[in-house]
Amino acid sequence: MSSREDARQILQAVKEVSDSLNTGLEYEELSILTQLCEMGVNPEALGNIMLELKKEKANLTNRS
Repeated sequence: MSSREDARQILQAVKEVSDSLNTGLEYEELSILTQLCEMGVNPEALGNIMLELKKEKANLTNRS
């Protein structure tokens, strides 16, 4: 199996877990977050950023 196929299968598993947890994250978002983690970005920090962005989006949506 190629490394590209391995990466696709891993990302598919991440998407399944994400869906089970009702994160609301799309495949592309998960791909970007996974790549950032692989580059050494702190996963907890990424999670906190995503939560803040979600809150800000809700605030902006409620204003309109």
